[in-house]
Amino acid sequence: MEHTNYCRFEELPGSGIFIDLENPLSPSYVSEMANSYSALHSISLTGGEPLMCADFISELDTEAPLYLESNMTLPHMAKKIRDHLSYVSGDVKLLPRYLLEDPDLHLENTIECFRMLRTTKERDCFCKIIVTENTPADDIEGVIGAISGYISCLILQPVTQKDLQPDPAYLLKLQESFIDDIDTRIIPQTHKMWGCL
Repeated sequence: MEHTNYCRFEELPGSGIFIDLENPLSPSYVSEMANSYSALHSISLTGGEPLMCADFISELDTEAPLYLESNMTLPHMAKKIRDHLSYVSGDVKLLPRYLLEDPDLHLENTIECFRMLRTTKERDCFCKIIVTENTPADDIEGVIGAISGYISCLILQPVTQKDLQPDPAYLLKLQESFIDDIDTRIIPQTHKMWGCL
């Protein structure tokens, strides 16, 4: 797996002052750095795809709970860390079939990942779907029908790119179609509005 030579660590949260640390870092050192912060809600594991680092994640020993943000396509890796996670934000990528090497396997892996990381007493798992003006309602319904028993809620996230944004009426119609069966929310991509990513 490729990595950069250095990573950045902000010793004082919110200061904007970072130090460069030479990669790769050990799980114990990352745990030590994370534990130096107080009153954390959770530690976000994001990417790239963090499930590719499942062995590393399984060795973390942090005081704050772990919060996985994943594309949910690597169930064999999800199995390795499911007992280490408190929160799972699973993205469902509703890509056109022609863009996927094996669309059926992609969907099968996604469903299996949600089953593996499903909501339990110890873990909350929810689904986030980016919605464009071209996202077919049938595709969303098919996926949600397969995973609704595994998630606590569905988040419909309108894409930020202006020329692809869905009509607000379409989003509300989607929300209405699911809300009787599962807690369904519409939340914009606020990190892009803030200019964070």
